[in-house]
Amino acid sequence: MPADLLDGAQWRKSSRSGALGNCVEVAPLATGEVAVRNSRFPGGPALVYTRAEMAAFLAGAKDGEFDDVLS
Repeated sequence: MPADLLDGAQWRKSSRSGALGNCVEVAPLATGEVAVRNSRFPGGPALVYTRAEMAAFLAGAKDGEFDDVLS
């Protein structure tokens, strides 16, 4: 969905984001879902995930399940 259609979304990025804007932003939505977008293209598309989907992804990231993509 176009991120600009998510009026009122409070976007935030990680404090670990680089100074060059190479980061992802997230915004909790009133529906309980979570929107994700590229910070360099704030009007570009946003992906919207359910809370369960985000919880599963974050748990996997914390457990190191995706570390191999940076190898």
